Amino acid sequence: MSDIVTDISTPTSASVDTIERAREGWEAWRSSRLRSVASPTGNLALIETRWLSAGDDTTPQEALAGHPDTVTATELTRRSLETGEVERGIRLWDAASPAIRAFDTIDVFPFDPSWVIEATFTPVSDARTIPFEHIRDNGLTRDLVVPGDIAFERDGVDYTLSAFDDDGTLLLVFGDPTNGVEGDDGTYASGRFLFVERDGDRVVLDFNRAFVPPCGFSDQYNCPLPPRNNRFPVPVTAGEKRVAFGGDFQH
Repeated sequence: MSDIVTDISTPTSASVDTIERAREGWEAWRSSRLRSVASPTGNLALIETRWLSAGDDTTPQEALAGHPDTVTATELTRRSLETGEVERGIRLWDAASPAIRAFDTIDVFPFDPSWVIEATFTPVSDARTIPFEHIRDNGLTRDLVVPGDIAFERDGVDYTLSAFDDDGTLLLVFGDPTNGVEGDDGTYASGRFLFVERDGDRVVLDFNRAFVPPCGFSDQYNCPLPPRNNRFPVPVTAGEKRVAFGGDFQH
């Protein structure tokens, strides 16, 4: 049975055409997400993130020593919060990880047309950054480029949100009162992510495609946390809730 709700009478800032496009693509997006997170290098496959000390020239191939054939290795970099220098790291991915074997589904809210929102995007200087706290940075922040302000009105409340540039795509990190709540209406405790569709000064926020961030699948990720202006005072009852595992597996 489909989770999609057919009624679109709930007040929304989006046009009927925008809502219908969102509705038509929702089930395909949902299926794609379930496949992606369980793929050989999907979120559930990450078993180790290793940051190398200065002068350590360990290669990804060398990092695979002692691991089974299901494990692959990739490289990544980041800037040190202490020195500002670029650090090199290695990630190990296991196509047969315990998390993949225990994965059941990603719980999700039914499609809600009222959470398809058309908003205005106002570009700002390329030099503007906003400090984002990350889940594994012990309260320190990393400055991320936020190319513009996203503004809209909902239920009489004006919102101005900040989405940062994630390799050319706007990524919104947001929180709401459902985060960490027990029961059917609770969502991932640290907040959720949403890719923002932009066309000039117009953006679409389809919160039905809000998703659990990578750190909700593996503690080897270092996810940004929602800044204060991206925290909704009302529950966002759309999109993914949290990851569901079978048996007694603990993430």
